[in-house]
Amino acid sequence: MSSATLYKSHIAARQHAAEAALAAAGFDGMVIQAGMPFTYFADDQDAPFRTTPHFTHWVPLDGPHHLLHIRPGERPLLVRVRPEDYWYEQAPLGNPFWLEAFEFHEVADLGKAWKLIQKSGRTAYIGDDPAGSGIAAEQCNPDALVKRLDWDRAYKTEYEIACLEQATISGARGHAAARQCFLEGGSELEIHHAFVEAVGCTDRELPYETIVALDDRGAILHYCGKRTQRNGKVLLIDCGAKHNGYGSDITRTWTSRSADTLFQDLLHGMDQLQRELCEMVRPGLPYLAIHEAAHVKIADLLHKHGILKVGGAQAVAEGLTGPFFPHGIGHFLGVQVHDVGGRQAAPEGGVMPPPKSFPYLRTTRTIEANQVFTIEPGVYFIEMLLRPFRSGSQTSMIDWKLVDRLASHGGIRIEDNVVAIPGGQKNLTRPHI
Repeated sequence: MSSATLYKSHIAARQHAAEAALAAAGFDGMVIQAGMPFTYFADDQDAPFRTTPHFTHWVPLDGPHHLLHIRPGERPLLVRVRPEDYWYEQAPLGNPFWLEAFEFHEVADLGKAWKLIQKSGRTAYIGDDPAGSGIAAEQCNPDALVKRLDWDRAYKTEYEIACLEQATISGARGHAAARQCFLEGGSELEIHHAFVEAVGCTDRELPYETIVALDDRGAILHYCGKRTQRNGKVLLIDCGAKHNGYGSDITRTWTSRSADTLFQDLLHGMDQLQRELCEMVRPGLPYLAIHEAAHVKIADLLHKHGILKVGGAQAVAEGLTGPFFPHGIGHFLGVQVHDVGGRQAAPEGGVMPPPKSFPYLRTTRTIEANQVFTIEPGVYFIEMLLRPFRSGSQTSMIDWKLVDRLASHGGIRIEDNVVAIPGGQKNLTRPHI
């Protein structure tokens, strides 16, 4: 179906969910603001602008200030703020596929935009400039309403899934170019440029800062440096692309011919292991179960290649997988790369914390249809995490010669974007990479 057709159903779903959330939280309407630009401290340079996620959930309109007024039983009112300005480009809107869903106005400044918002009854404000809204403080970003909006974002419409898939296709194009650059001996900086050029965007338009890690830097989970040294043995690249405000989140690890054959064997095993974890995704399964399965499978992989002297559940119980796999298996994906609500207990709020043994697990809910997750197991050689195991009762359970042999290779992470569907899952990433 066309974007316009999918979007029409998406807006109908948003209106229905918003009306229910407003009624439950005791409001007669809400105004969502696109966001306010801000400058760095003691500087006149603007920070990169990010649209308020709840605004993007309704409409892929870029830029700050815009207002969206949601009222039960009425067509949403969208006010675009387009100042007359010669400092920055103020591009004409044209006729985007989403326009007919709204009562639309365009004004030159925020003051005029607020004059078009006819508030009646109890109106909530969602955004980062409540002082300019004229709405009572207790009605600005009210927790009861925000929690329900966060909860609703976990369930993706067909339009949202189509956007995420298109973002994945664009990201896959970038990954293919990055891999080719790596195999030709490219540096981290050159690989980054290859990715961005293939996606066809600027750095600011990416959903998150690229992770392009050669060799030992792969052991830094959020490494964002861009070294100019060339001819790496291993590339760990975590990069995504955006489409209509929705971002993909894709990681791959590639090796050159100079990589240790043991590391290449580990990578092959991790690829198979990650596919198996993706195939576990289905409605009714606690997301924690996938994380627990990942630790068992990683233990078996490390045991198979001699790095651990024990494998499976025994290695997990001994805490041996923690230093090799220190992060969670994944997270919700949507308007935000780490989308909201992963630990939320109910529409009303509440938190389901992860087990103490897995503190970085971002999602603790039971999987439901139309939720989108990343599945991203990893194995890393991080000295600060391995150091405590070099002495004490568990030191004999690890082959330290193999650990030291592989340390210069950094680590492995493989990440796909997966949709839960009735009875199973759809992998958005594998058909394209």
